[in-house]
Amino acid sequence: MEERTVLPVDGFERKKLTASELPGFFRGIRQRYPDREITFLCIGTDRSTGDALGPLVGTRLAEHGFPHVVGTLQFPCDADNLELRMAAIPREHVIVAIDACLGASASVGSYLVSGQPLVPAQSVGVTLPAVGHYSVAAVVNVNGPKPYWTLQMTSLYQVMRMADVLADSIVSGFRTI
Repeated sequence: MEERTVLPVDGFERKKLTASELPGFFRGIRQRYPDREITFLCIGTDRSTGDALGPLVGTRLAEHGFPHVVGTLQFPCDADNLELRMAAIPREHVIVAIDACLGASASVGSYLVSGQPLVPAQSVGVTLPAVGHYSVAAVVNVNGPKPYWTLQMTSLYQVMRMADVLADSIVSGFRTI
């Protein structure tokens, strides 16, 4: 994969945010890069309830008119095509990677944000490259001994609710400066 533009790090590895704190995270990215194109890399598949969060967010962003969205329900960005889809993103774009993840029971429903890349598919044991200059991992269910099965059995309501919160937070954060 081609080397990406190195951006200054915001100085944080990972923060756990609630829904009400998300617009501020996105507003901060927009304020930091007012003249740069932002691409939202929404990772996941429409074939697994728990892993559909990314494509749901991507679809909502595209419906809101965001011009640079990779990964929608119609054209998911998943383990099979991630590297190819990443290669098509212009090097000068700031990338915000969005994916679902599994975590501790106390974290379900929260959002783990970072000023660093996201490593997709870790919970299911797949090795993929780290992606994004910024990242959001939405904790959709509890991590356990059978993560692939857990993602398959995750509540569609939970995933859709979290995807709506993320999309609304991005719209709010990027359209209010």
